[in-house]
Amino acid sequence: MAHVSESRKACAVNPLKMSSPLGASYAFMGLQSCMPVMHGSQGCTSFGLVLLVRHFKEAIPLQTTAMNEVTTILGGYDNLEKALLNIRQRAKPQVIAICSTGLTETKGDDVDAYLTLARKKHPELADTAIVYASTPDYVGAFQDGWATAVTALMNTLPEPGQPTVKGRVAVLPGWHLTPGDLEEVREIVESFGLECWIAPDVSGSLDGHIPDDWLGTTLGGTSLAVLKQLGSAELCVAIGEQMRPAAQALRTRCGVPFELFDRLSGLKATDAFIMRLAALSGRPVPPKWRRQRSQLVDAMLDGHFYFGNKRVALGAEPDLLWSAGNVLVEMGAELAVCITTTQSPLLAQMPANEVVIGDLEDFEQAAKAADCDLLMTHAHGRQAAERLGKPLFRIGLPIFDRIGNSHRCYVGYRGTRNFVYEVGNVFMEHLPHHGPNDWPLPALSLAAAQGQVMEKLPAVAHLPAHIPRAKPADPHPLAEASA
Repeated sequence: MAHVSESRKACAVNPLKMSSPLGASYAFMGLQSCMPVMHGSQGCTSFGLVLLVRHFKEAIPLQTTAMNEVTTILGGYDNLEKALLNIRQRAKPQVIAICSTGLTETKGDDVDAYLTLARKKHPELADTAIVYASTPDYVGAFQDGWATAVTALMNTLPEPGQPTVKGRVAVLPGWHLTPGDLEEVREIVESFGLECWIAPDVSGSLDGHIPDDWLGTTLGGTSLAVLKQLGSAELCVAIGEQMRPAAQALRTRCGVPFELFDRLSGLKATDAFIMRLAALSGRPVPPKWRRQRSQLVDAMLDGHFYFGNKRVALGAEPDLLWSAGNVLVEMGAELAVCITTTQSPLLAQMPANEVVIGDLEDFEQAAKAADCDLLMTHAHGRQAAERLGKPLFRIGLPIFDRIGNSHRCYVGYRGTRNFVYEVGNVFMEHLPHHGPNDWPLPALSLAAAQGQVMEKLPAVAHLPAHIPRAKPADPHPLAEASA
């Protein structure tokens, strides 16, 4: 059990966390033909847009209601109404997803009432699904925004009363699963003959592909038709503690039973997921996964020499902290520092002495005091790594100084093996190596010591100018035969 505390500083220094509206916007980007909208000022949207563009290196569709001083005081209905009509006319999305910001939440905009009034005044909006998530900046973090957005989807779009389709699995992933992770999850589920519906599915929209035609909305993801039919799933699989409210909302609305997996990284966690799918499908585990499991066990055997007794400083959102931290401990490392962004039931169960809800300044100071061997957080931790002279393993979001972030895979047997190899290689790269200056002679300088040694050497007679060369030995008979 870990002691959970919260930093009480007057301000955040080099923040670790990102805002809740950004997390909600990211979730909405996993829907097909969707236009996420931040109900707030242009600056809120601009900063979030830049962050996602730098991480994914892709075009990000994200709109704003462009609130200013006057509209903030008088109310944002007019701005929201204009945004809905303009987006529907120009981009023609199937879904318009709205998330609030600290500006409009502080003012107290009743967005649900605004949407009801807008639909009454404009019947042409009837062909567009509209979803709203309340995500003030000053409550929670990125993970909370994602969870709120997915919960809003489950409370709004799935149609109740549908017959159950045997073998259909609805997967509600947490934000910490990359597009590459989701592709691995889909492949695992479908290998058992099951139908896999992922919502939201950023592997279809942010996996770094080039579309045939330019679209002003998201380029892929979960379609509106699939969202409406989620209630027909035989089982809902929620990945990450943050997805529990969304899975409960789907169960309440449509009666779909759910099972929550707090992580899919690590041998034991992946075993549990694989066995549950085997029981659901009634099929044996495919040889492919048995082979990958054997490869993972071998990778853990190879890598545990380099993880053992290593002290790691880990800074991430709660579900990612839980997933990566448990794998590190299973490999023999010690979680000397754990810094996170928001509350979660998992924090008290972390395999560490303490978990602090803080920022990257807390992260750096704690890592220095604990003399950690490795720092693990997103790209904003690079300055701390430079100052401490420690290696940095980038994990989470944003990672703007590396490419290929969409295709990172750390779930399942293959993904866990990747994680073990990549982190193990960082440890190997920074192994201490001894050099000539590591053992200085204790009392005398090197020159004086060499002089004393030369004085003690016996005199050597002069060698003849010509030294006859020794006759070469006869070659080995096998070597000759082979030659």
